Amino acid sequence: MLSTNTTLFSATAVTNTLRDIRPPVEIASGWRWFWWGLACAVVAGLVYWAWRYWQKRRGEVPLVPVVPAHVVAKQRLEEALALLGQPREFCILVSDTVRWYLEERFDFRAPERTTEEFLYELKATDLLMPDQKESLGEFLKSCDLVKFARYEPREPELRELHASAVRLVEETEPVETELADAQAEEGVGVGPSAEKSEIRNPKSEIR
Repeated sequence: MLSTNTTLFSATAVTNTLRDIRPPVEIASGWRWFWWGLACAVVAGLVYWAWRYWQKRRGEVPLVPVVPAHVVAKQRLEEALALLGQPREFCILVSDTVRWYLEERFDFRAPERTTEEFLYELKATDLLMPDQKESLGEFLKSCDLVKFARYEPREPELRELHASAVRLVEETEPVETELADAQAEEGVGVGPSAEKSEIRNPKSEIR
């Protein structure tokens, strides 16, 4: 009897030490790796195509045409004629156009200078000929009389100031071919290579 109980106890102890059967381990199929690799290749291809497309589009962005300073100045001076009935506004536009033109034409930056300071710095350079510097000084001072001293010139005086500004632009504009001028008027850029740094001899003084 004792032997039987011992046997049953031993069998129960062995049974209690047994673990449950583990679930089957899934073995990855070779096809799954294939599809994963293919998906990665497609994504990489799309990214590369998008990058190349963006690079191509960026290279096709049209450049903003560069209009020469003398062309812009002449256009502004032509627009100023509509202000002949408003002497102060007329002189502000004409004098500002001349100063802007000289700064752009000769890369001479003095936007915050007074007329005296502007002329003083300009005289220290060789950007203009002596007669042009003197005449420019008279022109800007005449404009200042209208802008700040409440002087009201008549239309003939205003037209003379306008003609002086136009002459200054024409005398100092870069020498270009007729084709380059035509392209500039049509809004086609004219590069630096199309310009010469020559300054035309003044045909007449700016009055």
